[in-house]
Amino acid sequence: MAYLLNQLLTHSAERYPDNLAIWAVGKSLTYSDLDRKSNQLAHLLRSRGVKKGDRIGLYSPKSVDVVAGMFGILKAGGVYVPMDVQQPAQRAAYLIDNCEMKAVLGSGAAIQGLQSFPLRSLEFGLVLDDVAVTGGSLELQPWSAIANFPGEAVPYFQQTTTDLAYILYTSGSTGRPKGVMISHQNALTFVNWCAGTFHVQPEDRLSNHAPLHFDLSVFDVYNAIEAGASVHMVPPQAAPFPASLANFIDSQAITIWYSVPSALILLILHASTQLQALKRLRTVLFAGEIFPMKYLRRLAELLPNVEMYNLYGPTETNVCTYYRVRRELLESQERLPIGKACENTEAFAVTDSDEIAGIGGQGELYVRGPGVTCGYWGDPEKTQKTVVPNRFEPNFREYVYRTGDLVTLMDEEGNYDFLGRRDSMIKSRGYRIELGEIEAAMLSHPGVQEAIALPLPDEEVGARIKAIISPHSKDSVTTAALLQHCSMRIPKYMLPELIEFRESLPKTSTGKIDRVRLASESVAAMGNRPKDFQNGGPGEARLTELKN
Repeated sequence: MAYLLNQLLTHSAERYPDNLAIWAVGKSLTYSDLDRKSNQLAHLLRSRGVKKGDRIGLYSPKSVDVVAGMFGILKAGGVYVPMDVQQPAQRAAYLIDNCEMKAVLGSGAAIQGLQSFPLRSLEFGLVLDDVAVTGGSLELQPWSAIANFPGEAVPYFQQTTTDLAYILYTSGSTGRPKGVMISHQNALTFVNWCAGTFHVQPEDRLSNHAPLHFDLSVFDVYNAIEAGASVHMVPPQAAPFPASLANFIDSQAITIWYSVPSALILLILHASTQLQALKRLRTVLFAGEIFPMKYLRRLAELLPNVEMYNLYGPTETNVCTYYRVRRELLESQERLPIGKACENTEAFAVTDSDEIAGIGGQGELYVRGPGVTCGYWGDPEKTQKTVVPNRFEPNFREYVYRTGDLVTLMDEEGNYDFLGRRDSMIKSRGYRIELGEIEAAMLSHPGVQEAIALPLPDEEVGARIKAIISPHSKDSVTTAALLQHCSMRIPKYMLPELIEFRESLPKTSTGKIDRVRLASESVAAMGNRPKDFQNGGPGEARLTELKN
């Protein structure tokens, strides 16, 4: 049994030394190769003074060496911090300073972008490719330097399950990224649950669609390694193109797929024939955003023999609830439940009257168990707001995580229905409105491909609602038709007062719709709107007519 993440690799390298472990960008490593390379890196890091708990950045596109870097850092007792290689260098420099990283492993181009920033904590860097880095004061070594160190495991030193393994930075409400601290115990709680639930075998081939700074990748890498299976990283040039993505799944003989629903929707819309032809795929997992039911029903038709699961959980808990899709219920379900708590985890809803909700009750979801983060790096104030003492446990002291998500307990089995974010609940004209409900109504229109609802601040009514739509085609839906459709599903006071059509909606590096960018653009555009819209007048004549 593994108590540390790096022991997963050690154990599998002993059992399956010649099995394929990792494939990325046309290169691959067996388990013995990956174990040896990560051991060599651990020796190098220890020779440079890396101690238990030191933070080491990963700042490179996906590659087999990046995965070796993850395990090498863990074997040296360090904490790895994966960073989005597409983010501005200034933001990366902020993460390095905020986390006080001692070293960084990265591509030459990425490290070059850091050279103009005064990175006080960094002592050295390892360049993972052949791109030359010029200027700057940071001491650099080539990745080939690990060849000078032994391939055997580093000498034993004290580590425990509660030591940090990695830190994942997510966007923060203050405009500054927040670093979610994940211990070996936190991650292994999730990995062990997955092993028992999805039965990953040595012959399985897992995809890795999510970037390594996104928590979905934890399943891809560690569950493959735990089972002696192989993980196949989606090439960056294939990810945006459905046909290329389908070809990747087929050519790599993927058996287990995990991604955000958006990636699957692209396949459904633009590569359905190729998707239907996939014969080796046995399990599809998705998480990170709501899966519109019309697309999920179509996916179930295209993949009749594939098991599908909706996984739910913030980065702070990884996955904490799950729901196995039941095909016989899809036609009658208006939205997909987030399901029941994973084993060794408890999830409960706390009502506005500070009681644990019973069946049919609504409240904010709290999570307890060994998978819950210990908090945010360098931000005790933020930690104290969300990782709180469990006031429902009178006999001993423990902490629970407040997700900020509103849910309803559906049944005695403990299944939950996701209602939306507490922080996306707005007030307009005295009504409490959940934007997710508006989005679900719009997405149910057959002509709508993507949709979001945004609040526009208004002094008179609190907030007005703007919708941004990406239709399937230019003529697939009109403003009037969409409003008519939504008026049959949500109250009139929830109908958007402004609808904007776009060919596509911008995405974040993790594949989700970039709500922050769209909200910023919409607020900035308010000054150009007609005065009657800003002041509560009719503004959009067709909208007003329909709403009245």
